[in-house]
Amino acid sequence: MNEIKDGWFSELSVLWPGRALSLKVDKTLYSGRSKFQRIDVYETGACGTVLVLDGVIQCTDADEFAYQEMLTHVPMFAHPNPERALVIGGGDGGILRELSRHDCIKEVDICEIDEGVINAAKEFFPAMACGFDDPRVNVHITDGAEFIKDRQQYYDVIIVDSSDPVGPAETLFRESFYRAMKSALRGGGVIATQGESFFLHPDIVAKLVGTVRTLFAKAAYGYLMIPTYPGGHIGVCCGSLGPEIRKPSRAISPDMQNRLKYYTPDIHCAAFVLPRFATELIKEE
Repeated sequence: MNEIKDGWFSELSVLWPGRALSLKVDKTLYSGRSKFQRIDVYETGACGTVLVLDGVIQCTDADEFAYQEMLTHVPMFAHPNPERALVIGGGDGGILRELSRHDCIKEVDICEIDEGVINAAKEFFPAMACGFDDPRVNVHITDGAEFIKDRQQYYDVIIVDSSDPVGPAETLFRESFYRAMKSALRGGGVIATQGESFFLHPDIVAKLVGTVRTLFAKAAYGYLMIPTYPGGHIGVCCGSLGPEIRKPSRAISPDMQNRLKYYTPDIHCAAFVLPRFATELIKEE
């Protein structure tokens, strides 16, 4: 397990061998182990408060908005009228915070397998955990892959805010899970999942996109910039039972746009313009 050495935390993982992101730690705010994983919270001068699960950075005060906004608003604005949403993972509450900005949403379920993550977020990340305060949110401490089996044709949007495909999140990258998500969608439903890095995980990206393309009427892979994730970016893998994913189907209100830091309609469209090697990686045979 990654430890602090000489005041620095370095993110080491078998998923990005030979490289690491290091942050100078001013203070350890929390360190403990839940039933599923180790949870660490650090205070840093460069990135504010940092959440680390099993040695891997999940979010920081400095740049969490980029990930939360894109993973939420791309599928939400792709759908013409989303009323029911499901979040799988996302125990920090950031996706919930962004969903709460949409007045059209009537019901949100969140499935987080590790209650320890929610507790840590509520104590140390109030700006994200405020998403749990929305009365439309129903919290389920359970395995999302099992939960959706009982929600046939129920949701308009499903968002999978998972960690990397090791440990508790491994099942969320299997084809059987994507089939279950498709079954849990109403007509015209949209999914968006954390899609890893096309620089660091080309095999995972190609497999994810291939799976979604096989199961859904439309598939698309976009990305966003985020400095504290490996490679400085992360993918968003999307599938749709009808709506076009690569552009918004609804206009964003001036009030919502003023409260966002990353997402805009132009960024929505631009996110799906990939470097040539990434386009070749996921192109349909």
